[in-house]
Amino acid sequence: MRLRVDGNLCSGQGRCYLRAPELLESDDEGFVTIRGGSIEVPPELRDAADRAVNACPEDATSLIDE
Repeated sequence: MRLRVDGNLCSGQGRCYLRAPELLESDDEGFVTIRGGSIEVPPELRDAADRAVNACPEDATSLIDE
């Protein structure tokens, strides 16, 4: 499973990395560092990934099954 952040939708509010700091962090401008990309989510961090997805007001974050 991968956590993806759509760079076109992300406005940099930071709710995703505040809700899932074990997975995400911010860059120098306050955007999540994987904006426009994705990361592999270990099974034990699935709940954190769900929190990040649910926290995004722009629906810029999503989980992708592979």
